Amino acid sequence: MSVETERHRQDNRSPALHFEMARRAPAPSLSGIVTDICGYRETRSGHFRIVEYASLTVPLVISFAEAFAIGLGRDPGDNDRYASFAAGLYAGPVMIESFGGSCCVQVNFTPLGARRFFGLPMSELRDRMVGLDDALGFDGIALRERLGEAPDWSSRFAIAEDFVSGRLAEAKELAPEVRWACRMVIASGGRTRISALAEELGWSRKHLAAKFTDAIGIGPKTLSRIVRFNRALSLSKQQDDDWAGIAADCGYADQAHLVREFRQLAGETPTALAALA
Repeated sequence: MSVETERHRQDNRSPALHFEMARRAPAPSLSGIVTDICGYRETRSGHFRIVEYASLTVPLVISFAEAFAIGLGRDPGDNDRYASFAAGLYAGPVMIESFGGSCCVQVNFTPLGARRFFGLPMSELRDRMVGLDDALGFDGIALRERLGEAPDWSSRFAIAEDFVSGRLAEAKELAPEVRWACRMVIASGGRTRISALAEELGWSRKHLAAKFTDAIGIGPKTLSRIVRFNRALSLSKQQDDDWAGIAADCGYADQAHLVREFRQLAGETPTALAALA
């Protein structure tokens, strides 16, 4: 449940914010593993809705209060309530609703960092929310209790960071080939040819896809799509919505291709998305 402005849309805007939020960058030792740690608390009653777009963030949410209603690619239903959970990568929009009583700490992992931290194939988290006890076992339940008893955000952030560091100390490093291939896709803005990566590694495309699915939950093609989309979204804020130029810069076949990708990954056309910014 990221609250960064480039990742979400708040549908029911109001002059009076309905939440407080604190955020801290992780320690240098967690660079490349954790992007940030944030705290979120709602301060007034109501029915609130946020739409997040496809991103490369893998969140761990530890809640001390009311659950969120979350739907992947659709509006959440009555049975889609989640309090403390981990969520894998999802190539589409995520609809999040809350009701004025939510309070949580969220640790945002990079895709490769999440694989090391959780210590399980990320395909098990892909396109779903997994409860804290299933994701982290008794350690996760104990973490939630400690965070809930902490007196302030700073204390909670320190506890969460220590917990992550402790698990990482016992975690295995990912294969260097997989780390290199993922970083190549991201560094290229999603324009690297998958066949070229496989050839460079001496792997088949099928083997490369299997390694990606284990490491980050999605294949290299889907990773490239999400990276391209986020780059296009970022460029749209700098180029006055020159969508034809953005499509060319980001490696889309044409503007129609970009529009289709925005519909699938954000649930909106580029122009509709720009109007909501």
